[in-house]
Amino acid sequence: MSPRRTLILGAAGRDFHNFNVAFREDPTSEVVAFTAQQIPNIADRRYPPALAGPLYPSGIPIHPESELETLIARFEVDRCVMAYSDISHEDVMHLASRVNGAGADFTLLGTGRTQLRSELPSVSVVASRTGAGKSQTARAVAAHLRSQGMRVGILRHPMPYGDLEAQAVQRFADGADLARHKVTIEEREEYEPHLEAGSTVWAGVDYARIVRAAEAEADVLLWDGGNNDTPFLASTLTICVVDPHRAGDELRFHPGETNLRMAQVVVVNKVDSADPEKVFAVRETIRRVRPDAVILEAASPPVPDHPEILRGRRVLALEDGPTLTHGGMPHGAGWLGARRAGARELVDPRPFAKGALKDTFDAYPHLSAALPAMGYGEAQIRDLQATLDAACEEGGVEAVAVGTPIDISRLLEIPVPHTRIRYDLQVLGRPTLEEALAPFVKEITVESPGQTESQGH
Repeated sequence: MSPRRTLILGAAGRDFHNFNVAFREDPTSEVVAFTAQQIPNIADRRYPPALAGPLYPSGIPIHPESELETLIARFEVDRCVMAYSDISHEDVMHLASRVNGAGADFTLLGTGRTQLRSELPSVSVVASRTGAGKSQTARAVAAHLRSQGMRVGILRHPMPYGDLEAQAVQRFADGADLARHKVTIEEREEYEPHLEAGSTVWAGVDYARIVRAAEAEADVLLWDGGNNDTPFLASTLTICVVDPHRAGDELRFHPGETNLRMAQVVVVNKVDSADPEKVFAVRETIRRVRPDAVILEAASPPVPDHPEILRGRRVLALEDGPTLTHGGMPHGAGWLGARRAGARELVDPRPFAKGALKDTFDAYPHLSAALPAMGYGEAQIRDLQATLDAACEEGGVEAVAVGTPIDISRLLEIPVPHTRIRYDLQVLGRPTLEEALAPFVKEITVESPGQTESQGH
């Protein structure tokens, strides 16, 4: 039989991983192309031969998902594999209908086929939606494990938006590594807080090699997920963060529902700012679909370093990009922190958008009172700087509330007074995070590593 001609639908992350573990060495399948969605400037390049393996001496082309039907006909595709995250169940099925209508099968690969196994114990922190609070949860988990004397290796969800071959295995131990790997704003936002806390971060493209590298330096691995993707690592413990501000989305988005159904611990975050009825509704959903899960309630209060800078002023909220874009949130920590600090007005940045930021606001019309810190490349960072300058000069912005997870003033010149808005996880009541982690900590302290063979499926 001829190999099944396969098109992988992705966004420069899960798609490459699925190829590596499920198709790279499979002679019964031929991956004819990848498609690209969600992230700008990741199409019209190739998955390089050095990563694609001997079955693909010329590498594999990457095309925009907008060309889907044309690609299915052009490459005589038998099967399309869906491989990206934070997309509604309805949109998944619209995509499936496009694929089926063009004559191909539509496939989702399960965790059993795509998760790697490590010889070390591991925790995965995932979410129901982008922006639910994975980052602060992962930081809190890592801090507790370090307090128990463990060396924590952070495996971050991939964000390989540059030279894929150069990004095969990346190790980040300090700021010099961030500069050496020429990371984007989005990558810096995820890596830098872990580095400041004393953890080492691994990321890249080839996660079988990444796991091996992390195992050599760590006692425990922590998977810090991206968007609401499922873990690439078969985990000893899975923690899923859900957001009551978007109650119901935990059962409406792919693959966030999968994360919820896999989790042993579920963190209902932002209960301090959410409608109590929505908090109750989310808890009831968890009890219904994951009745054995331990449920924690938590707050992530946005706290300005210097609230006096914002009080009584016209403020621009500069926010984490993915949370506002495919995460679907109208604003983030910057907006909330500015409101709580007594800002006189939150300025609408849309009239001042330049270059790629105009396209971002067109693509995400729910945004109005927050500026997403989009920085997937140098050109986009220049457009962000130009938008910020115009808002301050022409829009009468008197202060900026920086709601990004990093001090973005290291990368941008903010022409008016500004302050960072910080948000850390605060678990409320019982059980505490330490109590929820206790069985995991006890298990890994009484059992030695090396009990499961490290392999891909």
